[in-house]
Amino acid sequence: MGLTSGLRRAVVVARDRTSTICADRRRSWGETAERVARMAGAFRALGIEDGDRIAVLTLNSDVYLEAYVAAPWAGAVIVPLNIRWSRQENADAVEDCGASLLIVDDAFAEMGRSIAAASGAQLALIYAGSGAAPEDMPAMEDLIRNHEPVADADRGGDDLFGIFYTGGTTGRSKGVMLSHDNIIANSLHALAEGLFPNDTVYLHAAPMFHLADGAATFSLLLKGETHVVVPSFTPEGVMKVIQDHRVTSVLLVPTMIQMLVDHPAIGNYDLSSLKRIIYGAAPITEAVLDRASAKLPGVEFMQAYGMTELSPIATLLHPQDHIGDARAKGRHRSAGRPVIGCEVRIVDADGRPVPEGTVGEVAVRGANVMQGYWNRPEETEKAIVDGWMHTGDGARMDADGYVYIVDRMKDMIISGGENVYSVEVENIVARHPAVAQCAVIGIPDAHWGELVHAVVVPHADARPTAQEIIDFCKQYIAGYKCPRSVEIRDEPLPMSGAGKIMKRDLRQPYWNKTDRRVN
Repeated sequence: MGLTSGLRRAVVVARDRTSTICADRRRSWGETAERVARMAGAFRALGIEDGDRIAVLTLNSDVYLEAYVAAPWAGAVIVPLNIRWSRQENADAVEDCGASLLIVDDAFAEMGRSIAAASGAQLALIYAGSGAAPEDMPAMEDLIRNHEPVADADRGGDDLFGIFYTGGTTGRSKGVMLSHDNIIANSLHALAEGLFPNDTVYLHAAPMFHLADGAATFSLLLKGETHVVVPSFTPEGVMKVIQDHRVTSVLLVPTMIQMLVDHPAIGNYDLSSLKRIIYGAAPITEAVLDRASAKLPGVEFMQAYGMTELSPIATLLHPQDHIGDARAKGRHRSAGRPVIGCEVRIVDADGRPVPEGTVGEVAVRGANVMQGYWNRPEETEKAIVDGWMHTGDGARMDADGYVYIVDRMKDMIISGGENVYSVEVENIVARHPAVAQCAVIGIPDAHWGELVHAVVVPHADARPTAQEIIDFCKQYIAGYKCPRSVEIRDEPLPMSGAGKIMKRDLRQPYWNKTDRRVN
């Protein structure tokens, strides 16, 4: 079974049901299937062969969903690129996976053109924006119109579905290889847990390149439900679309929920159709949960915890665990319990299960565990041991199977729902000619969850300012990865006997009033 089989089923059971609503476009599943087959035909005509990689660098759109299906329909592999990354970061990903084709829109046409020009291999561009196509790239709508539909390549099982790039602990992003089996397994796990009830009208407000939103994309494709799409998140834009299209479900990171419920215009929109907000990437604070529950009294809240390497869901915290007796027991502070189809355990440094209530590393086993990292067998072997994916998250599990994330084994920061690997930022900060020594840590923040904070020791004859360090970083990495604050120290950073910077000492002043080391 592969992702395209979900589209074929949708045509059988929901041919005339609305599949996508985007701007002023509304299509049925029958129309979507026709467009997908024609898009795949265009890919083939452009020289795409089995196993070739097709990269996508666009804002959210109905075409994004179609490309997710058209790539395997043509026998290819999809590579969603991060819209918040710099040109260099995305160019590295394109080079790493050897993409043959790059789909761009108005927001990223220039970046795509630059990536293609710098590419050592031949990289074709397709324009999927809403305006007139640039002269140097064909328009997706023209390609769909002018190419005949082709038969489904029927990719499935262990065939590679997509390569999803994440930050890297070694400073360079890694391509997570997910098979069709991985994607289908995660979707079935989510559906079995009731994550998306019948007649869901789902809003894509979170970025569609991200697998948090992808979990909804693929699950709802299998069910033939309705997808409403906005290019990107804005509080009023989301509220208007919920009102206009009677949206019932949306996935948001806690920062987005906070921006939504604190917006002064929230009372101006009819949000009564909204029944469920799924949140992920970080736990929600009690204060934001209380405000959201008050402003949206008919809405259930549900947390999904996981990672790209897990396709992506490992645990779910159901609505009933946010309220009543469960809340009194503190379960709303947990990441929930293992989803149907997943095994989750807490292990020590040797991979052995630890006693109940003891902090260790979260390890996950199931059909949703990735195939591995693209062209990185050594890192794959470190991450997956005897079938168990080691997440790098420190947690404890209680007697009822609830997982409480308390720390990170990996040197990672989560800011506004985005993963930031400290070493990646440190590699950039260290390039500054005035920097002799540096360390990057996450510090708590009420709005973003965590902020990227750099501690810098300059060379003896240098006096860099915090803003100079921040501006320097912005030249090389995405804005959300750049330090939001910089501390300049005269004394060397604390070191262990093994010569490693003791980041726990650096973090201590910021986290000493909390019972966990993540936010």
